[in-house]
Amino acid sequence: MTETDLKVDLLVVGGGINGAAIARDAAGRGWSVLLCERDDLAAHTSSASTKLIHGGLRYLEQYEFALVGKALAERKRLLRMAPHIIWPLRFVLPHQPHLRPAWLIRLGLFLYDRLGGRRGRGLPGSRSVNLRKHIAGRPLQDEFVRGFVYSDAWVMDARLVVLNAMDAAERGAGVLTRTACVAAQREGDGWRVRLRGPGGRVREARARVLVNAAGPWAARFLDEVARLPHVRHLRLIKGSHIVVPRLFEHDHAYIFQQPDRRIVFAIPYEQAYTLIGTTDVDYRGDPAAPRIDEAETAYLCAAASRYFKRPIRPHDVVWSYSGVRPLLDDDNDQASQITRDYQLDLDRDGAPLLNVFGGKLTTARKLAEEACDRLAAELGEPRPAWTGDAPLPGGDLPGADFDAFHEDFSLRRPWLPDALALRLCRSYGSRALRMLESCARMDDLGACFGADLYAVEVDYLVDCEWARTAEDILWRRSKLGLRIDAAGVERLQDYVARRMASRADAQAEVGLA
Repeated sequence: MTETDLKVDLLVVGGGINGAAIARDAAGRGWSVLLCERDDLAAHTSSASTKLIHGGLRYLEQYEFALVGKALAERKRLLRMAPHIIWPLRFVLPHQPHLRPAWLIRLGLFLYDRLGGRRGRGLPGSRSVNLRKHIAGRPLQDEFVRGFVYSDAWVMDARLVVLNAMDAAERGAGVLTRTACVAAQREGDGWRVRLRGPGGRVREARARVLVNAAGPWAARFLDEVARLPHVRHLRLIKGSHIVVPRLFEHDHAYIFQQPDRRIVFAIPYEQAYTLIGTTDVDYRGDPAAPRIDEAETAYLCAAASRYFKRPIRPHDVVWSYSGVRPLLDDDNDQASQITRDYQLDLDRDGAPLLNVFGGKLTTARKLAEEACDRLAAELGEPRPAWTGDAPLPGGDLPGADFDAFHEDFSLRRPWLPDALALRLCRSYGSRALRMLESCARMDDLGACFGADLYAVEVDYLVDCEWARTAEDILWRRSKLGLRIDAAGVERLQDYVARRMASRADAQAEVGLA
């Protein structure tokens, strides 16, 4: 059965970072917007990153100065827009003279600082360090005497996507998760689109403009759904990461040069772990189901073991994940050398179709701004860009000062355990106040499923953040899956199912009437 048409100005296909950012920008300009995602928000590439907001130091070697400069400008904005889920991180680069000379590294870091417009931003600049005296030298093998330190930022990647979608919904956009776009065709001066949701529920939508932000499926969307020719080709690159028990106690991260000229990061992760990644290998399988293979695991273990005193073995890995990056195919032989820049292609052969190819977390806001600027002409309604200084949900902290907010939050709730208070502040920012507004003691948090996850938080995630399964909550809205046991997962899934069943309309999505 097909339901009555939904009519919007803009229909966005894809609930990764690019689609969510475009929906947010467009809704804020006053257009009617519908976003559909066949799975959960950030279910694929956007939750499988190295979780960095950065310019890409290594891209300087590829002469990608414009991309690095653009990304560093965005780093500055994002630190203000979402200080709860994005924060500064210092990186240590141990020097190996036979891989890159010191003068080349110094030059690269000088350019990186200057392209980032560091002054007045609160991020310390790069400098040389003596690893025999610096705290970051202690876990490293004795051969590493000299290093370099520079600044970038860390992000909760899946939460960045969800916050963009939340802001879009709060500005009037419709957000449909678990809803696939199965057909799209031009009809008159617009698009007729068929959407299939949970339980096979089918509805049709009409849109003046269609945006293809399907990530790794962007080309397939054109081939199989819109059935349109295209000249752009994507190269799918698998990036894999491993998580091991914490390898060091300090709060710095590492960037390790490898003999094949790739780089591998080792980053403090979820208090008790270290994240090591990434690989860059060509991928020809299903983008929905990438898996790390034995060769990738061995590569990452060896890459880190070249530097740390404590060797890392495959049996140390407590969790791993892989994502497929849809990069513009520039005919480069090496996957690690392919550009991370994006391309926006506007097809005007009839009703407008905007195709989004490539991109990265750091530049998604800028990509969305450029996309909406171009679409304004197609819609005949020029409206100013607005997202450059607008905080994301939960990011409206006074002075963008997370530490001050966290201190005040904790002082006003002395009954809340310190670790839980910090996690709630980090994950939700000022929205944690809304979540706990009726709580005055631990009992008010409701049932505990383990890993300090309580019913009050689950209710918020189901009601406000499109969480529909235990996996959504444990691996995308949070990373509590690292610490919760099987019994807790089962209790959580049962609770979520009951919560959904108790809603007036279990299929209703935030932002839809």
